[in-house]
Amino acid sequence: MKRLFLDHPASVGENYAEHFAHAASFAGLLGLAAVACLLHALVPCMCESTASRLVTRLHDRMVTNRRRRSQITEGSNLSD
Repeated sequence: MKRLFLDHPASVGENYAEHFAHAASFAGLLGLAAVACLLHALVPCMCESTASRLVTRLHDRMVTNRRRRSQITEGSNLSD
């Protein structure tokens, strides 16, 4: 049971609730990006850069911030 719910969140420096909140917010933004893509497909002048902007924001949150967080964690471990 621990493996299913706690191992992965711990591996990215979060507890279950924090990981749930982050993952759910990513799902919401991905849903908005999907709707923007669909609107753009139907009416090409609509949402011309909305989806790419949202995906870039998600990438920054997921990859760049995770790197920053792990560097902070590694730095704090060096002083121990």
